[in-house]
Amino acid sequence: MHPLLQQFHEQIRLANRESEGGPGIVHDTDGPVRRRYAVTPGSSYAMVESPEGLGDDPDHWITRTAAFFSDRDERVEWKTYSYDPPADLGERLSRNGFQAEDPEALLLGEAKALIHEAPLPDGLTMREADSAEDYTRIHDLMQMIWGPRDGDMTAELRREKAADPTSLDIVLVEEDRDGPVLCAAWCRYTPGTDFASMWGGSTLPQWRRRGIYRATVTWRAQRAVDRGYRYMRLDTSPDSRPILTRLGLQHVADTTPYVHP
Repeated sequence: MHPLLQQFHEQIRLANRESEGGPGIVHDTDGPVRRRYAVTPGSSYAMVESPEGLGDDPDHWITRTAAFFSDRDERVEWKTYSYDPPADLGERLSRNGFQAEDPEALLLGEAKALIHEAPLPDGLTMREADSAEDYTRIHDLMQMIWGPRDGDMTAELRREKAADPTSLDIVLVEEDRDGPVLCAAWCRYTPGTDFASMWGGSTLPQWRRRGIYRATVTWRAQRAVDRGYRYMRLDTSPDSRPILTRLGLQHVADTTPYVHP
């Protein structure tokens, strides 16, 4: 295993800190399955993983997990990594009613390697989200790009930030406060570990490939370094992966979400 991946596995995955979540999120285990879900049934947030494998009867734990979230009337994501045992985990999930979504590359590396000169196009401003109106505009951006797949992401970010302002930083790019948000991204911090993580980065199509996403990377990396975090973690799409690997991050594994139902 890559040394950075080993640290990530021990500090984040084995410690069940893959996603801290905001208020009202339960972190528990059922046998080898690590679960994170909202206290109130029927929420849009539920995620599980199995970083230590599923023992001698993987199908038992898969069907048990599916039943647990079906009883709660919740869609659950099983986050798999390419090195997770058993080797046929994805096939077993598919046979038991889970559907694979698009895979992403797990990138890890030094946060300071991501800090570069990254000027925005003329007329644009980058700043931290700081008002209810900002969250409404970020929600509009996410709905425009992702539609129903966005779920309640923006509302969850707002609750998380309100509950603990130090848990994450949210940055947006705009022409002015009265117009649309052109790009929104955030950096989440995991206290007691060496890792911060970057999420989001959705950008309006007409503003892509103009340096906006890269500028948000530098902004977030600087915030993480200022807070004392050494490493950065990103789950990346094919669009952003080349930018980040050129900056020095390493592709150490792949991650594929499987959702049920």
